[in-house]
Amino acid sequence: MSAKDKIKATAKNIEGKVQAAVGEVTGNNEDKAKGEAKQAESKVNHAVEDAKDAVKDAVD
Repeated sequence: MSAKDKIKATAKNIEGKVQAAVGEVTGNNEDKAKGEAKQAESKVNHAVEDAKDAVKDAVD
């Protein structure tokens, strides 16, 4: 995983956690759901990058 992509995915995860927490505290279910979706997107991005790394390692 490139460092740039890892940083982006981690930032998206943190953003999602904050948004979900704010939604929880304020009772805004839409913000909470959007924050959880951002966290899920971050996990997918990490998985894709890990798969790319595995393929690259296998080829090398």
